[in-house]
Amino acid sequence: MNKVLITGATTIITLTGVAHAQSGVTLYGLIDAGLTYTNSQITGTGGGHSNWEMTSGAVQYSRWGLRGAEDLGAGWKAVFTLESGFNLNNGQYSSSNRIFNRQAYVGLSSRDYGALTLGRQTDSMVDFVAPLSLTGTEFGGTHFAHPLDNDNLNDSFQINNSVKYLSADLAGFRFGALYGFSNQAGGFANNRAYSVGMSYVSGALTFGAGYLHLNSSARTPGQLNANGAVTDTTGSSLQGALSPATVPLGVLASSQKTFGAGVSYTFGPAVAGFVYSHSKLAQFFQTGLSGTFQNFEGNFRYALTPVVELSAAYTYSRAGGNGGGGIPHWNQFNAMADYRLSRRTDIYIQSTWQRVSPSGTSPLGVAWINGVTAPSSTSDQLEATVGLRHRF
Repeated sequence: MNKVLITGATTIITLTGVAHAQSGVTLYGLIDAGLTYTNSQITGTGGGHSNWEMTSGAVQYSRWGLRGAEDLGAGWKAVFTLESGFNLNNGQYSSSNRIFNRQAYVGLSSRDYGALTLGRQTDSMVDFVAPLSLTGTEFGGTHFAHPLDNDNLNDSFQINNSVKYLSADLAGFRFGALYGFSNQAGGFANNRAYSVGMSYVSGALTFGAGYLHLNSSARTPGQLNANGAVTDTTGSSLQGALSPATVPLGVLASSQKTFGAGVSYTFGPAVAGFVYSHSKLAQFFQTGLSGTFQNFEGNFRYALTPVVELSAAYTYSRAGGNGGGGIPHWNQFNAMADYRLSRRTDIYIQSTWQRVSPSGTSPLGVAWINGVTAPSSTSDQLEATVGLRHRF
């Protein structure tokens, strides 16, 4: 009897070893902590006050995740990713108490035919345009985002209920598409999303373009389709401001149409880039108003030494629409210096200055740097952050 039990246990161990050899699961993560000074923030008592605060994710949102793949043969793999963002300051989830609030998907991948995945995923603006903007990268991140992250290049929200395809590399060319279902009977278009994009790499030149479309039949927080494609943000200035329900601008409008394109060129230790994006919102938040955002970003990176990286960007943004009261426009300057202590750990110092004109009493009339707790009481706002970042 003992021999049978031992033989059975040996068989189980052997089979487990075989399964493990055919698949792999990786635990990974990123922790970004910093101290941020802001020269002016609105308080409950009125007026503006400077603020020193501890920040989580000043450059990249803190997160942890599991990533896995199983070899199915003939170049095919089953793949999955489960990723959760969190606030390092208090250990809380970064959105709506979702366990995996950043990404959660499973699918099939082929080296020849690309990948098809299903779940909560990033859109094509994030996949193809953001890497060409400093806000979408490790070289600038959260504070470098365009006003209110209106084009989602800083990945403030992800798409639920989505089916996504990313092609394989075709001589430097890649393309992708995504569709996020509303999951509502009788409301197929109520809070749905779709997106397409492409990129091309040829030597030192990289080009990318993307399009994102959001639909929502309800434009008040109490009537939102909570099971739809876009339901919350994972960290941006939208929270607690224009959006009482902490949802992106586009879900509070009948539609949001965002287009973007960018290009970068590498020469030696330097990379120069330009990004343009345009977002159009129709019938915004019970007002019947429509508006647009346009962003023009020029950026530059330089590897001073193998461990020291310098980066800077200038963004000009302007809003338009039928709201009257003048057309706001923004000038924003960003700079960052990063020093690598090791392959996985670095320290950084960065700063952003934003000026909006004309100023006013609305959220669009005062300066508000993305990721800062509150807007300025004036048309100017300055932040400076010293931070430590660790990857595992």
